[in-house]
Order: sequence, then C-alpha cells, then structure tokens
Amino acid sequence: MNRRTAREAVRLIERHQSFVRATVVQAKGSVPGKVGACMIVRSDGTTLGTVGGAALEEEVKRLSGIALERRAGDLVHFDLAGWRAGGLPSLCGGTVDIALEYVGARPNLLLWGGGHVAQAVAALLPALEFDYSVADDRPDYVGRDRFPDADRLEVAAPGHVFDTFEPAEFTHLYLLGYDALKDLAVLAEALARFPNVIGLIASAAKREHLFDRLRKSGVSREALARVRSPVGVAIGAQTPAEIAVSVVAEVIRDLHPPSLRSSARAARRLTAEGDVGRGPG
Repeated sequence: MNRRTAREAVRLIERHQSFVRATVVQAKGSVPGKVGACMIVRSDGTTLGTVGGAALEEEVKRLSGIALERRAGDLVHFDLAGWRAGGLPSLCGGTVDIALEYVGARPNLLLWGGGHVAQAVAALLPALEFDYSVADDRPDYVGRDRFPDADRLEVAAPGHVFDTFEPAEFTHLYLLGYDALKDLAVLAEALARFPNVIGLIASAAKREHLFDRLRKSGVSREALARVRSPVGVAIGAQTPAEIAVSVVAEVIRDLHPPSLRSSARAARRLTAEGDVGRGPG
C-alpha cells in the first residue's frame, strides 16, 4: 500500500465510512499488478489506487461491492488468460490472488439527552475506540465535566439537532431524553434526515404514544419500523449502568455480520466438543 491509499484508509476510518481495501497478495507469471498493489473501494463505488486495471480491476470493484453489502472480506483467485476456461478476458497469462479486506465504519454515536444513561453509555465507549457526541437543550447537561471524551458537545433545540450535526457522520443515534414531547421532535427529525440506526429508550406506553402521534402526522409504519425500541441487547437491564451495557453490546453486535458470529459460535462448539473426555496431559 502506498502513502496515498494509506492516507485515504485513515481518512475513511476517521470519517466513519466503510470501505474495502483490495491488495494483491500473490502473483505468478505475467500480471499487471504486482504483489502489494492496492486499491481502496469506497462505499459509493469510487476508488483510489489500482490492482492492475482492465477486466481484473472491474471484477475486483464488483466483488468489493458485494463485500461491502455482506460486510465481510474474501480472498479471490484470478486467472488472467482469456483462452482458458474461467479466465478473465485478458492476454496477460498469469494468475493473481487478491485479498478483499472489508473495513467497517467505526461506530460513532450521537446521544440525545445528557442524563444518567447517556453518561453511563459514554463511559464505556473510549475503551472500545467508539466515538460519540452529545446533544441536549439544557446547557448544564452537555458539559465536559459530564462527557470528558466526547467529540462534540452541543446545545441543540429538539427538532433542530441536524441543523447542528451532519447526520451521515454518525452510525447510531440514541434518544435518551427526559421529555416525551422533545423526544418526539427529535425522533420526527431523525426519521426524515438520519440514515442509520435509531434507538429510542421508552416504556411501551410512551413508545406507542409517540408512534401514534407520528403516524397521525403522516409517518409511515415502514419508517417507524426503523426505530429500535426497546434498545439494547435483552439482558434484563434496569439501572443506567446495566442499560448502558446492553446498548453498547447492541452496537458491538452491529459491527459483526451474522455469518461471522455463526462461524465464531461453531468454532467454540467444535473446541468444546474436542475437549470432552480429554484427560489431563
């Protein structure tokens, strides 16, 4: 990887954007891209760098798009001999292996409401290298004394949060507010402008009240289905600290595709089965 692609990888990571890094890891015979040649494929399909150009590069772009959809990388073998069965339309004649490394967007949370749950969530994020910002309409609740590691702390009026923050910068929005009507205003704005995960802390009664108000205002059931409520992994959480653990666990779960979680479980099961009946030594 050269400096341009390395800098772009860092830039995308810092901007919380997913991408695929395609790298030539093995080459035999005549090939256009030598070992180490690298290309960044962004989530919008644009690229930086090259793995050799022509038909090879177009196929790598296509497979990188699939990797972005699956949120999982791959190692792909290419035959650059168009006269052989399965070969790409190329006259180079060699073969090349390219690693497609999926780099997921590092979580960046926007927390609406700077109360006890937000503080508990924020306390868990630095160790995971997850970024976060906090918005509240109460200045006393967005102080650096409450959220020392926040990227941004902003006083924002309900319904105008995304006049202050750029929605696409965040992977998750959690409404941890203290006032149902203010939560309603933020939720209505989020459904119209926020493209990623929306979580709402609410009792069943509060949730149904807010959803009913939104439906009557013209919000579709499909749009409301985007909202996660209750939030977090179901662990019976009750205290702010417990709720924070469940919320952060949910974010971690979002990082890992189901196929990878299934593979990890299978590996643990095989290991456990292999240990059955095995004596010491």
